[in-house]
Amino acid sequence: MKRMSLLFCTFLFITGMNAQINTPQASPKGTVSQQIGLTDFSITYSRPSAKGRVVFGDVVPFGKTWRTGANQATLFTVSDDVTIEGQELKAGKYALYTVPEKNTIEWIFYKNTTSWGLPEQWNDADVAIKVKTALNTTANKTETLTFNFDELRNNSAVLKLSWDNMEGVCKIAVNTDNKVLKDIEKALAGPSANDYYAAGKYYYESDKDLNKSYEWIHKANEMSPKYFTLRQEALVLAKMKKYKEAVTVAQKSLELAKAAGSDEYVKMNTKDIADWSKMK
Repeated sequence: MKRMSLLFCTFLFITGMNAQINTPQASPKGTVSQQIGLTDFSITYSRPSAKGRVVFGDVVPFGKTWRTGANQATLFTVSDDVTIEGQELKAGKYALYTVPEKNTIEWIFYKNTTSWGLPEQWNDADVAIKVKTALNTTANKTETLTFNFDELRNNSAVLKLSWDNMEGVCKIAVNTDNKVLKDIEKALAGPSANDYYAAGKYYYESDKDLNKSYEWIHKANEMSPKYFTLRQEALVLAKMKKYKEAVTVAQKSLELAKAAGSDEYVKMNTKDIADWSKMK
C-alpha cells in the first residue's frame, strides 16, 4: 500500500513538473490591420503600458534604436509597393524600428524580421528605407503603446504611433488608381483563357449544356492552347459523340504533352485516340 502511494505521489510530482502555468504578459501582443485603397497593411507588436513612468527620454532613451514595442520586434506588412514619406517601400514584411529624439522620430523598415527585439548585429544592407518625422507632444496621454491608421483616403493615410504624451505621424501613399485602372483594363478585355476553360470544364463535369462547354473550352484553346485544355476539349467532343473531331484535338494534345514531358497525358491521349478511332 505504501509503495502504491509512493508511486502515485511520484506520478503527481512528475506531472506537475511538466505542467505549464499561463500568466498574462506584461506587454500583450496586438495587431492592427487596415486597407488603404486596395492595399492591405498590418502591424503586429507587443504593447507596453506607461504605468506612471516617463516614457520618451527615460523608458525609451532618446537617440537609441528601439524595437517600437516590447518583446519580439514589431512587424510591418504591406501587400503592394507603397511610398512612406515620399520613399518607395516594396511589398513585403519588415521589422519596424524607430529612433526617438526630443522632437523627431526616425522610422526604420528593416528586411530581416527574425530577431527577438533588436538584431544582435545591425546590417545597413537590411535597411529598406528610413524616414524622419516630427515627434509631437499631445494634450491627452495614451497609457498603452498604440499604432493606428488615420486620415484614410483612397490613395493615402497616416500611420500614428502614440504612447504617453507623445505622438509620431508617418505619411503613407498608395497607388490605388494604378490598380483600379489595371482591373478596368482586364475586365474590359473580357474573360481570360483560364476563365473560359474553368467555365467549360465545370459544365462538362456537371453534365450541363455540352454545346456551351465546347464553345468555352474551344475559345480557351484559341487563346492559349495547352495539352490539358486540348484534352478537355477532346473529352467534350467525345461525349457529344463527335469522335472524328475528338481524335483530331486529342492528337494536338498528345503532341504538346510529349513536348512538356507529361507521360500521364501521353498515355491517356494515346488510349483515347485508339478507342475513338474505332467509333462511328
